[in-house]
Amino acid sequence: MQPHWDDIRIFLAVARSESLSGAGRVLRIDPATVGRRIARLEEEMGAPLFAKSPTGYALSDGGQRLMGHAMRAEQAMQDAAADMAGQAGGMTGQIRIGAPDGCANFLLPQVCAAIGEQNPDLDIQIVALPRVFNLTRREADMVIAVSPPTAGRLTVQKITDYRLHLAASVRYLRAHPPIRQLADLQEHRMVGYVPDMIFDKELDYLSEAGIERVSLASNSVSVQLNWVRQACGIGVLHDFSLPWARGLQKVLPEMFSLTRSFYLVRHADDRRLERQNRFAAALVEGLRQEVQSLEARS
Repeated sequence: MQPHWDDIRIFLAVARSESLSGAGRVLRIDPATVGRRIARLEEEMGAPLFAKSPTGYALSDGGQRLMGHAMRAEQAMQDAAADMAGQAGGMTGQIRIGAPDGCANFLLPQVCAAIGEQNPDLDIQIVALPRVFNLTRREADMVIAVSPPTAGRLTVQKITDYRLHLAASVRYLRAHPPIRQLADLQEHRMVGYVPDMIFDKELDYLSEAGIERVSLASNSVSVQLNWVRQACGIGVLHDFSLPWARGLQKVLPEMFSLTRSFYLVRHADDRRLERQNRFAAALVEGLRQEVQSLEARS
């Protein structure tokens, strides 16, 4: 027996929200109905699609196999709807991007807004979390990462390099001893990541400056930027974030400069989805231009 499209739609909602109640809210139907429809689909497919755990509904092996087919069916339905509406040239539906919060706060809003203006029937979601996303569990449609993953059925595309420097507010620098060399930083209050919450070695900036103690620490780039902006200390900041905060100045730029990269990571099966391919191309080009523009102003 062939599964009904409506059951596939419910399956996708549960897979993405990892709960019956979350899927019910998205679809605006009762969670009990969601559960019955999933049970019916599992019976039709002859295999369990989810494993219930304390954290919610996780895809089983069978669910993982169905996911790629379900997403292609979803894309086909969206393409058909766009074609019938005479909008085949524009993207429709929903795309969710996972990203580290520096990229999510200072780059993605304007880049995604521009894509959205060209595609008014497209819904774009940005999930900013200071951790690695799991594409296998479909936490996002695509992810921006600071280092390329080496495992899993994934495709990886380098987006662009970006630069970071030590920075402080002019007000802080006027009120504290001068900084003429990296060793002088030991006498200053440093702002950075919570050491045991650095989820990627590429984010361990301060150790490259020989700094061991972080007086003001947060797992959020935005919190770090605000501390520096409020003259609380010195931190390593993205060059592309500096134009967003007035009164900041680079510190020892000739002695300390870091270069990192952003990568676009997608599930290998998604290469068949034309809508996602088009979105990925627009996203990569937009990010490259935005990093270049903001760094030129830093």
